This record gives sequence, structure tokens and C-alpha cells, in this order.
Amino acid sequence: MTDLGNIQGRILIFGGPYSNLAATQAMQARARQLHIPAQRIICSGDLVAYCAEATETVELIRDWGIAVVMGNCEESLASSEPDCGCGFEPDSVCSTLSRTWYEFANTQIDIEQRRWMRDLPRQIDFQMDGRSFRVIHGGIDSINQFVFPSTDVALKREQLDRAAVDVIVGGHSGIPFGQKIDTRYWLNAGVIGMPANDGSSDGWYMLIEPTDDGPSASWHRLAYAQNVSHKSTLAVGMREYGQALLDGLWPSMDILPQAERLQRGQRIQPEVLKL
Repeated sequence: MTDLGNIQGRILIFGGPYSNLAATQAMQARARQLHIPAQRIICSGDLVAYCAEATETVELIRDWGIAVVMGNCEESLASSEPDCGCGFEPDSVCSTLSRTWYEFANTQIDIEQRRWMRDLPRQIDFQMDGRSFRVIHGGIDSINQFVFPSTDVALKREQLDRAAVDVIVGGHSGIPFGQKIDTRYWLNAGVIGMPANDGSSDGWYMLIEPTDDGPSASWHRLAYAQNVSHKSTLAVGMREYGQALLDGLWPSMDILPQAERLQRGQRIQPEVLKL
């Protein structure tokens, strides 16, 4: 566990670079435009996944010096596991497609990068304006647990209780959202390396910032050179993921609950939340 302490200024959180170097470069450039230093930036994990530039993306993140939560992809690669540990059903389309990128990425990541991944924290805590935050990848105990907007509120409440924090920021699911649960919140910043299945090729990130009446959370689109990532992803044989970078639609919805499946292709517009 890493504790960043009491944060005084705006903090930027994003998930899932997914070996998408162009998107990660764009995220770094946006952080500079916003004048947010590395000390106030958190990635919620899965640096390596569906795109082609695993090594380059990991090195950019390491050189940037931001805080990173271990994702299931880092956990698997660190131990040279046979698959990504994403939590897909064995015979699903998601599982079949994931084998393609994981086998490729496993040949790209070197020993030093695996060592670095092994040492990543599984949670990052910070405080802002009297509110306590915990950033995780999946669930409190399960690194590959999917938590979506429609996931049972009782599950989210129980995990907030067990974490004993005001706000949980999760990753893994790939969809940006914020939900108030009693007086507390479950947030997901979304990811930058793949679209959010809403028909737009943009990635997503989240800003949490202090205001006169407490912290607020806001979600923002990240445009980048998708054509560059599309070409490099196709070049290594990952056609389905390459197409998703352009049309903004996931190649499979096996992991999605029915409510999120019905939202496919519909533009996401998260509201600003006072926390």
C-alpha cells in the first residue's frame, strides 16, 4: 500500500494505458497542459494489454514517475503467468482474444520491467479536504473483479465499509462512472488505451480537485493519434483491437452486464460529482 498523504491541489487519475503508446503520450501532454505534476497523478493499472507497444508504454510510465496501482496484467506478467488473469470465462470471446495480446506482450516485457511490476502497490490512498480515498484496480480483495455502473450497490457499499474510506476509485472495467452510495462514492476514471464502448475513439481520465465546499470529481475525454495506434496494433496481428481503436466499440461484450450492453454505442456523459 502507498499513501500519498493529504493532497492540496488537483489530482489526475487514469487507467488502462493498454500498451497504447500514443494515448499515453497524449495523457502526459495533457497533464503538462493542466500543470499537474507527477506527484499528483495516479494510474489505476493495466499498463500492458491490447495494443502493440508494451515496452515503450511501460518505460514512459516509469520515466514519468507517477504512482501506479498493480493491475491484473502487471500481476500476471510479473510472474510470467500463462494468461492475463483478467477474469474472463475460459471459452468466451474475450478470453480467446486476450490470449493473442498476452502472448505477444509476454515476449516484449523484459526481466527488469517484470521486477518493477512485482513491486507495484495494490492500493494507493490519499486524503483531500477531509475525505479519504483509496485507488484500487478491481475489487478490495480481488484484483480482477469487474465493478460496473450497474453492479449491485450492496457490493459497493460492503467494499466501502471494508476499506473504511469515503471514496473508492476502481479500474479494470474500462468504463468511466461515478456513483453516490449513501454519503460515500464509487468512482472509475475510465481508461486511455481503449475506447469506452460508446462509439467514440476517445480515451478517458478523471480529475479530483478541492473546492470551497469539498472535493469534486469530473471526467474528461482524451483525444490522441488513434490512427498511429491502429496501424501498429494491426501490424502485430491484433485486428479486432485495432478496429476498436477507430470505431469505439469493443470486439466482445462477454464481461458486460445487460445494462451496459444496452449502452453500447451511446455517448457517455458523466456528470461532475461533489464528493
